[in-house]
Amino acid sequence: MANRLSKIVTRTGDDGSSGLADGTRVSKSSARIHAIGTVDELNSHLGLLLTEPLPSDISDALLKIQHDLFDLGGALAYPATPFNADKLAQLDLAIAHYNADLPPLREFVLPGGTRAAAQCHIARTVARRAERDFAALAHIEAVPEHGLPYLNRLSDLLFIWCRVLNRAAGQAEMMWRKD
Repeated sequence: MANRLSKIVTRTGDDGSSGLADGTRVSKSSARIHAIGTVDELNSHLGLLLTEPLPSDISDALLKIQHDLFDLGGALAYPATPFNADKLAQLDLAIAHYNADLPPLREFVLPGGTRAAAQCHIARTVARRAERDFAALAHIEAVPEHGLPYLNRLSDLLFIWCRVLNRAAGQAEMMWRKD
């Protein structure tokens, strides 16, 4: 494999701009760069979650999702790149699988529980922010077709995994109580 990044420090962003994969430069405060950055941040939180002891099926799925998010960031950085609908279908299958054995909720769940579940909750909230940033970008520029639903489903799956991880560890869910 050839070196893809031979030079990390380019100084080209010192003026407050960032380069997209097609060579165009945009402001670092642009909606596109916000969306790319939040997807990258989400991917980093998933990497942190993967340092926790997790069931192997969830670890494997998280690693696949990290690749998907890298693809989504690439599709945002190179606007002509499609984001495959199969990735969304895989999330839908995972949601159905993991949600099947969970009891229905009668109240909201407070973030927390085990360290892994708490980290999963953080990733879920970052996924929601990525979804908001992506939606804001979609109002002003073209975006990959399946990216917004993917982020929406991913946040749902992460919420389900929070519940699964707590149950697997014997940790009761903390429910919101209305005062």
